[in-house]
Amino acid sequence: MIITLLRLSIHSLKNRILTVGVTIFAIALGVFLLLSVEKIRSEAKQNFTDTISGTDLVVGARSGSIQLLLYSVFRLGNPTSNVSWKSYQSFAQSKDVAWTIPISLGDSHRGFRVLGTTEDYFKHYRFGRKQAIQFGAGKPFKDVFDAVLGADITKKLGYKLGQKIILSHGIGEVKGPDHADKPFRITGILAKTGTPLDRTIHISLKGMEALHIDWRSGAPIPGIKVSAEEVRQLELEPKSITSFLVGLKSKLSIFKVQRRINQYKKEPLMAVLPGVALQELWDLMSTAEIAFSIISTLVVAISL
Repeated sequence: MIITLLRLSIHSLKNRILTVGVTIFAIALGVFLLLSVEKIRSEAKQNFTDTISGTDLVVGARSGSIQLLLYSVFRLGNPTSNVSWKSYQSFAQSKDVAWTIPISLGDSHRGFRVLGTTEDYFKHYRFGRKQAIQFGAGKPFKDVFDAVLGADITKKLGYKLGQKIILSHGIGEVKGPDHADKPFRITGILAKTGTPLDRTIHISLKGMEALHIDWRSGAPIPGIKVSAEEVRQLELEPKSITSFLVGLKSKLSIFKVQRRINQYKKEPLMAVLPGVALQELWDLMSTAEIAFSIISTLVVAISL
């Protein structure tokens, strides 16, 4: 009896081979979509989390915590204002602070962000499971016009150590005015990290200041031209930075330092915990995540 039913079933399937094929394909597609959405969701969340590690606070001008995190860590968006150098030094020299990493944004090169910082960036910045930044080739910047490139930039643009590049004013794919009179030399190439570091050009804070020494309000000052050699002789202490990262001596002092920064009276500043801001960002994206999951489930249900 069972053998007879099995033969009849096989015979029936052969007579409806197109319908059966379409049905199997639809079910497989629905299951694949459902699993893909879950895979993308988990990997995206992990990649977001792995971007920064071991940093206790991210500090910038008062705005939204997500906005501060996006431009300081993910190189997305623009700051509402800057942090004065005097305020930065005030908190950097605090007895509770173990280290700080200043960040200055504003320029780009062929669509890639330029980040001005200090050598402490390479010493203290951590990603993933507290992994330190490694150099695939070369070394950190020493001269005012040295640059360290992320792995993706060198792969896409084919740059090599010792090559000179010209940075552009402004951020984004639309090319702004060039700083053609002050080219930078590539002295280092970072190892692949799978984070925004791979798509960032790193220069010194002095280099960022040197680029704009003869600029005002986003344009060159008419009649004033300071050469690269003349710039090296100048005092290049920045007047302001975009934001800064903070590592504390004790985790117990996180909320005390955060409150002190948020209540700072000399200028409106904001300090956020990276983990909390990341969770807020993920909660913001949860609506789209739920929508994709519902669509995938419906595709499977309709296929069945």
